[in-house]
Amino acid sequence: MNEREPRSDHLLRPRRFRRAAIAGVLAIAIIAMWPGAAAAVQDAAAETGFILNTFSFLVWGALVMWMCAGFTMLESGSVRSKNASVICLKNIGLYSIAGLTYFFIGYGLMYTDVGSFIGSLDLFYGPSSDEIDLLAVAGADSPEEGAVAAATSAVVNSSSYSVTSDWFFQMVFVATTASIVSGALAERVNLWAFFIFTAVLTAVIYPIVGAWTWGGGWLAANGFTDFAGSTIVHSTGGWAALAGALVVGPRWGKFRKDGSVKLTPPSNIPAVTLGVFILWLGWFGFNGGSVLALDSAANAVLMSNVLVNTNLAAAAGVITAIMVSRPILGRTDLFAGLNGAIAGLVAITAGPDIVDARLAIMIGAVGALLCTAGLKLLERARIDDVVGAVPAHLFAGVWGTLAVGIAAGGNFLWQLIGVVAVGAFVFTVSWVLWTVLEKTIGVRVSREVEEMGQDSAELGIDAYPEFVLMVDPDDGTDYRDL
Repeated sequence: MNEREPRSDHLLRPRRFRRAAIAGVLAIAIIAMWPGAAAAVQDAAAETGFILNTFSFLVWGALVMWMCAGFTMLESGSVRSKNASVICLKNIGLYSIAGLTYFFIGYGLMYTDVGSFIGSLDLFYGPSSDEIDLLAVAGADSPEEGAVAAATSAVVNSSSYSVTSDWFFQMVFVATTASIVSGALAERVNLWAFFIFTAVLTAVIYPIVGAWTWGGGWLAANGFTDFAGSTIVHSTGGWAALAGALVVGPRWGKFRKDGSVKLTPPSNIPAVTLGVFILWLGWFGFNGGSVLALDSAANAVLMSNVLVNTNLAAAAGVITAIMVSRPILGRTDLFAGLNGAIAGLVAITAGPDIVDARLAIMIGAVGALLCTAGLKLLERARIDDVVGAVPAHLFAGVWGTLAVGIAAGGNFLWQLIGVVAVGAFVFTVSWVLWTVLEKTIGVRVSREVEEMGQDSAELGIDAYPEFVLMVDPDDGTDYRDL
């Protein structure tokens, strides 16, 4: 017979493992008795932790940056095809603006010498002096081993991660806030007014909120907590978007004189769905990276729990939104289901570090319920939000922040105070800024440009050039028409 005989050497493996374990223990004992060995081991462990923390910031930050692609796909698929190119320009523009303004102004206001309310400008932000010395020593033609070791020790002892890796991770968060505003005001906002607002939002408004909280300001000092930014990032973007929607006004023909609402279904459902999946993936970096360390077993376990809770909340959001869409919206709505995923993600972002994953499911489900109901509420209030950004990011963000005080051990009173304070500040400043822009350069395109489409009228480049541009026959009358 040609059947293989079972190998018997597996019976020897326990003995081999015991020998290897004994040898390892003896080796450790010998090293421990060697002069200076304990210090060397400690230095190596610290350097390894420094490398892992820095690598974590950079990789998770890159994943969060990829969320910009998700927002671009979601928004360009949600608008009518005649406005898709402008959406692409807005999204790559806002990411670039956020990177520059946060570098020169925003990061310093958020983290440098923060008092109770605001930090200070740090125009020359960059690597620490110890890091610069290490690069100089290690980059020499013939680096001395002892000098490199000393410079490395100085860097590791001064911080648990690279200075610029922290800046990069923080910067991609502020770009997310700006992306929220972009989708809500799509198809009618003036491009340059939007870019100016984005610059102020990322340079001043968001950093002040961050200084109050993550920067150690007055809210943080009183117990307010927001693990990865349900309020700090998402509600801030939601409040800014709501203020913009009120000042800019709805698209022409969206709300008719007879009280009916014109349906404006997404032009590219696969693109919207792909965008949501990209955002879902990026959220693992958003919440997982907010553990802010990967230098111990405890932090690895915490990060694992955070990712699982994030995934469960999003999944619960999808199913909940699909289930409630028919009684609330009158139809089983795909768009509501996609927004349900985002709402679940937003809601869990304030407290994904909870141990009981069942609570994460509940938090995500309630967030999606509020988002779906919010879509209907905005329609009745004649507030035009093209992608549902306000319900998904503001409503779910408020709920998620309060849920920390309900289910995750936070101080509910200070969670509520934080929600109200951030909302009042961001909405007021944003409304004033949008109003100033309206009185100066104007915040929306003309009715003719809107009907033709911003792609053709403003950029001269159509996202889908094989399509014939024409006025929508279902435009009808607008409630503002005389």
